[in-house]
Amino acid sequence: MSDFLTSLAAIVGAPYVLTSPEATLPFFRDYGGRFQGRGLAVAKPASTEEVAAIVRLCNAFQIAVVPQGGNTGLVGGSVPYQDNAIVLSLSRLNKFRSIDADNFTMTVEAGCILEQIQQAARDAGRYFPLALGAQGSCQIGGNIATNAGGILTIRYGNCRDLVLGLEVVLPSGEIWNGLRSLRKDNTGYNLKHLFIGSEGTLGIVTAAVLKLFPDPGLRETFFVATESLENVVAFLPVLRDAFGENLLAYEVLSRCALDCALEYNKSGIEPLATRTDWTLLIEICGSSESGALRQQVEDVLALGFEKELLSDATIAQNEEQARQFWTIRESVSDAVQARPGRSIKHDIAVPIAAMPGFVRDAVAAARLILPNVEAAIFGHAGDGNLHFDLVKGEAMPVEEYLSQWKQVNHAVHDVVQNYNGSIAAEHGIGFSKVGEMAQRKSPVEMELMRKIKAALDPDHLMNPGKVLQRTDI
Repeated sequence: MSDFLTSLAAIVGAPYVLTSPEATLPFFRDYGGRFQGRGLAVAKPASTEEVAAIVRLCNAFQIAVVPQGGNTGLVGGSVPYQDNAIVLSLSRLNKFRSIDADNFTMTVEAGCILEQIQQAARDAGRYFPLALGAQGSCQIGGNIATNAGGILTIRYGNCRDLVLGLEVVLPSGEIWNGLRSLRKDNTGYNLKHLFIGSEGTLGIVTAAVLKLFPDPGLRETFFVATESLENVVAFLPVLRDAFGENLLAYEVLSRCALDCALEYNKSGIEPLATRTDWTLLIEICGSSESGALRQQVEDVLALGFEKELLSDATIAQNEEQARQFWTIRESVSDAVQARPGRSIKHDIAVPIAAMPGFVRDAVAAARLILPNVEAAIFGHAGDGNLHFDLVKGEAMPVEEYLSQWKQVNHAVHDVVQNYNGSIAAEHGIGFSKVGEMAQRKSPVEMELMRKIKAALDPDHLMNPGKVLQRTDI
């Protein structure tokens, strides 16, 4: 492999080829610490042309390529699992190529940090709405590769809905320049959608044209308490009827999830005086005067109480309190992970009306395997995407709890399937769910995916073992 590494260094420069165990460890281990991989090296190119040259070199030596952004994923999708593989880190592709405020578009490279993209849009008088807990470190290329969702999906959609064009290095080493800023283009197949959500298995996204939006204007942020998920489902149309597209976020937290977040934040203050099994964090925007928008929110909350859907409510009195509310919500994932034994995670989606039935049945299924487990449930109730995390009971040994991880995953995913849902709502398939997906997709769907993979990556060198099992290809 010395010839390969020498050639790799000639492309990107010797300082940008990492081979020592100490240097490669952060790239070979996933964010949650669950997946530990192995590989030859980490390469850090600085341009699309260097990415293409690396892919051509890997073709010549039959070395697998695992693209990696901020490595904030939770399903092991950006970690290599074989000796003849490299991680291709896109962190140095971090240029903002252009911002067209009049066309409401921005062209950025794959390594740009999401939070920096949000700020660049604001500096241009525009708004980029993708918002995630990991936005301070995740990169837009990874967001696109996993079709990330987040807290504002109810209004703006997933990442797929925010991308107009892509630049992609194909498995052959060719560069496809699809960086079009058009909102209408019916010239044949829409190729960008092959790569959005493909998790680097069909090509490497190196740049993207993103949609920008007007600033949503004034906001009101409020927590409400409710006794049941049925009430969560019923209150959503009340809000949508009142505010329409101005409903920005509709986030749900179970009692366990909220308690975990408050404990994790130390100084976290219970947002509501009434303790209930469920709380909602809701954000509304509008162009009306602040007092008028506040009155609209108060009127809708009064209607919620009248319909006996709500038990308590509190509206953020200023931006600082709104930020505190969001800190609670955004810290839930890390808070649950910080519990002894971590959490057994599920990222699922079901039809909104099916959420109460799913949670009831999924908790029951999990407790047949782990009787003392607690369910820390949180996520995007406005689009049916729940993070169904299971927390170890106090009396249960960590080893016993973790030994049941796959069995519990399978049982919960059986319930998801019963409700016509998805076992991967926004985190992707990666390595951890590849076997589960193969069992649950129809033979027709699996065959279509295999054919696409074979057509674009016949040597199976692009992120092998992710999305499709090796036996599938």
